[in-house]
Amino acid sequence: MIKPKLWSGAIPQDRGLRTFFTSSFIYFSMIALVIALPLGGVAIAMVFDGKFGHLGIYLLAGIVGAIISAIIIILRQDELAVVVILAVHLYVDFYAALYILAQIMALALLVIFFLGRSHRYPWVEPGALWLWFLFLTLTLIPSINGALNVDDALNYYPNVILGAFMMFWLGLLLGRDMLSIRRFFVMLSVFGTLIALHTILQAVFGSTFLQLQHAATFLTSITAYQLGTNAGVYRSGSFFLDPNWNGTFLAVMLFIPLGLFFEGAQLLKRVFYLTEAFIILLALFFTYSAGASVAALVGVLAFIIFLGRVRYRLQFALVIIIAALVMFVYFPLQVSLLLQHGSDPSELAIRGGAWRTALGVIQANPLAGIGLGHQVYQERAEPYRLAASAMQLDHPHNSYLEWGAMAGLPVLLVFLALVVFALYKALRNWIGADPETRSLLGAGIASIVVLSVNSWSINGWTLPPIAAVGWMILGVISSPFLAKRRMVKWGERDKSSMSVP
Repeated sequence: MIKPKLWSGAIPQDRGLRTFFTSSFIYFSMIALVIALPLGGVAIAMVFDGKFGHLGIYLLAGIVGAIISAIIIILRQDELAVVVILAVHLYVDFYAALYILAQIMALALLVIFFLGRSHRYPWVEPGALWLWFLFLTLTLIPSINGALNVDDALNYYPNVILGAFMMFWLGLLLGRDMLSIRRFFVMLSVFGTLIALHTILQAVFGSTFLQLQHAATFLTSITAYQLGTNAGVYRSGSFFLDPNWNGTFLAVMLFIPLGLFFEGAQLLKRVFYLTEAFIILLALFFTYSAGASVAALVGVLAFIIFLGRVRYRLQFALVIIIAALVMFVYFPLQVSLLLQHGSDPSELAIRGGAWRTALGVIQANPLAGIGLGHQVYQERAEPYRLAASAMQLDHPHNSYLEWGAMAGLPVLLVFLALVVFALYKALRNWIGADPETRSLLGAGIASIVVLSVNSWSINGWTLPPIAAVGWMILGVISSPFLAKRRMVKWGERDKSSMSVP
């Protein structure tokens, strides 16, 4: 069989590069294992000896994590690698307060993807680089002005700003075809379901599995997460600590398994994805987050619009009716508490006061803001806090006002331009996709809509672990590879039609 020249020239190069880098990583893993064995023994001894216990645990976890990551990369499980980065972003960087490990991993993975680029694993640069350059440049001074402590210095620029660029870029590289997007969504849905199960267990048993001491201290020092006079009823925050952040994450994750459900053909897989969606929905109720619930409803409308076929929309309407009946019949207390919390005048007053305070800060500092940092906002926004706002807050409870107040209106406009531009590219990919696969891209678009709406009531786009998920999804669904493959497909179709007599 004679192969076309295109493939005959591309395949040997692809295999050569893959063989080279696979061999390199095998050697790296062997060296890592040789180093890891004695270091792991030292770490275990330190842990069981009681000396430097935390250091030993971190050392051992780092060694095991490095070996697992090397194996994942050797096997070219790219989708799993990026989901692992998102998990590290949440548990290690945010929950355990190590801040920048996920960013180091993301940068290393970008370098690996660049060095291993080939016909099978192509390389692409983000579009509108000048917008990203503006975003990365304009935020430098506000980041320096807001770095009054180590937490803020490591939180904003490395995570929220530079991290957004790297996560978005990784998403672009991951969206090389619909098969890769499907695999990524499958792994992302599993990750979201695990967090949802953790949320439910926390609500049922009142404790957090894998809970760290600083988190336990934080949770026992607050009473704001108890629902009014309902003794013993607390809102579940899981590893996000704050139930509003957890609710935002779960609302974003809700549409990923739904997209897989409508895209899938096998009955068993569809049942599995629908079960995941129901678990995430139930966990969302246990957060009692009114903002996340409203955003999820808006996401439902967006998902209906972006489903690929009319019969999918009818099926989704049936799914919504069944889910609503189950929640009202089997979980009436949770529904009642959610409605009660959402209509609480004190909650609305806190949000209104926070937003008006931020608007006052923006009016006084429209160009450069007061600095990107929670402590700096708490101190420098105090002169603009209204008498009606009883609480002193360290952020405006609104990502858009947060950008404007802390970094200035130019940064806010650039941020909005980046999101809108990526959504425009995602919409073009959705228009060119097959009806059977539109549900996947539609699920990603619905998730971004949820995050964008929810960010009006909480700092969704500006909280590192949630923003990382959002930028990753946005990169995947707006990848230029999908547009290129569509153009190739249309070109081949036009050529074949011209050859027909």
